[in-house]
Amino acid sequence: MSEYPQIFRVRQQLSRPVVEDIEAEVEAQLASLSLQDQIQPGQTVAITAGSRGIANIARIIKAIASHLKRLDAQPFIVPAMGSHGGGTAAGQQKIIESYGITEAFCGCPIKASMETVIVCNSDEGFPVFFDKHAYEADHVIVCGRVKPHTRFVGPIESGLMKMMLIGLGKHEGAKVYHRAINDFSFGQIVGSVAREVLSKCDVVAGVAIVENGHDETARIEAVRPADFE
Repeated sequence: MSEYPQIFRVRQQLSRPVVEDIEAEVEAQLASLSLQDQIQPGQTVAITAGSRGIANIARIIKAIASHLKRLDAQPFIVPAMGSHGGGTAAGQQKIIESYGITEAFCGCPIKASMETVIVCNSDEGFPVFFDKHAYEADHVIVCGRVKPHTRFVGPIESGLMKMMLIGLGKHEGAKVYHRAINDFSFGQIVGSVAREVLSKCDVVAGVAIVENGHDETARIEAVRPADFE
């Protein structure tokens, strides 16, 4: 019988930066973008809400809506999660409500639908889908967590760019883009679709979230569309 190699017990101390005041940080970040220069009083703004279990996501979404209401805009929430929730509007609304993202808590409507519009065709030849409610809004704010993708490796993985691709593409977009992976790299598809969305769908800002190794909110950053990538 061969001898076992020496074994050592290791304890890893994970870095643990934490955002202590979620609402204040969201407000400060969005204020730094001076969105009042682009969002006029009375205009509608769609805020994306995804299907991933992100720490403090209801508080973050509510804080975004509160900032927009201070600008006299009319925010509403759009479930943005591809085909999750059984690919139904009711299923997707149920998911975000399970995270505490409700109309009562966030103080604005939720507009859940699986309807999409085809914005254009990408350079690769496949259609670019976008949530109908978000497309009809005057502006869109993309909110999501930035992290490594669980299946794909590349310069762009999970984050604001993917939210515009799969999340706001709804079930129809998810089907098309997942098929396109047979012919193009994930990075090429994300970059191509996101650039079309940014140029044609009135995306005014992003709110990017990073979590620490303990699944706590470590960083929140408001991002101009030109800086998403």
